[in-house]
Amino acid sequence: MGSSYAGLMEISPEVREALAAGRAVVALESTIITHGMPYPQNVETARSVEAVVREEGAIPATIAVIDGALRVGLGDDELDRLGAAKDVVKASARDLAACLVRRANAGTTVAATMAIAARAGIPVFATGGIGGVHRGAEETFDISADLTELARTPVAIVSAGCKSILDIGRTLEVLETLGVPVVGYRTNEFPAFFARASGHRLEHRFESSRELAELIQLERRLGRPGGVLIANPIPEAHALPAAQIEARIASATAEARAAGVSRKDVTPYLLARINALTGGESLTANIALVKNNALLAARVAVELAALPREA
Repeated sequence: MGSSYAGLMEISPEVREALAAGRAVVALESTIITHGMPYPQNVETARSVEAVVREEGAIPATIAVIDGALRVGLGDDELDRLGAAKDVVKASARDLAACLVRRANAGTTVAATMAIAARAGIPVFATGGIGGVHRGAEETFDISADLTELARTPVAIVSAGCKSILDIGRTLEVLETLGVPVVGYRTNEFPAFFARASGHRLEHRFESSRELAELIQLERRLGRPGGVLIANPIPEAHALPAAQIEARIASATAEARAAGVSRKDVTPYLLARINALTGGESLTANIALVKNNALLAARVAVELAALPREA
């Protein structure tokens, strides 16, 4: 653990023991609990995602800020508390110190979760979709800190691409500029969160969790400073038609602009509206893709833990 986090981070005994023994651990974010889904589906999903990780032989480490402390590995009571609370902060990496000073409770975004996971020594992280370049960013300059965190923090993220409410093409361009490797798991196209394909072709495709683990290890051996984005399409049985979801996104985006919704409030607003416009189908899809990402992340973490240590 980095010295700058000494005394600020509390790692659960289970996660600490697993890390000390060199066992597989998967980091999980908490904004999906606090801002990504309604209660009680948020808590139910968090528990089922942790169960998926365990079934694959890894230890789940859900990350959040609880009473002004960085927490790595949450208990059932803490998951319930986060899921039901109304005054929880949505914390990116830049917000962590402020949350600690205020002794706040916060769900951690991809950027904040990455930063904490790296300090804890957790190399693999499962999420739903990363943040990115928002539609209309040429006017708003709304670009997620997830992208810059990926460029400087050595944690591999398994996601179903970026959230489809974003400008996927521009997001990929920024990732390329930042030097972040973006690879597909059994896909030649970058997935579009609710849909399996976006029309944006990937340069690298891998067929196994072992190959992905080797990629992560080689990134470290090459001295690369940042992370790896592993694009894992939503299972076909739960994917939504691209044209249908695009129409709902366009409608929700127009509503957000008319209502003056901006900054951190945009993503939770849009996800809630899209869920309403799809009659709950998008929430079902969201839950399925998060579980699918957790499954792959756990398999990659297990393979990574089994690789020979660097000389």
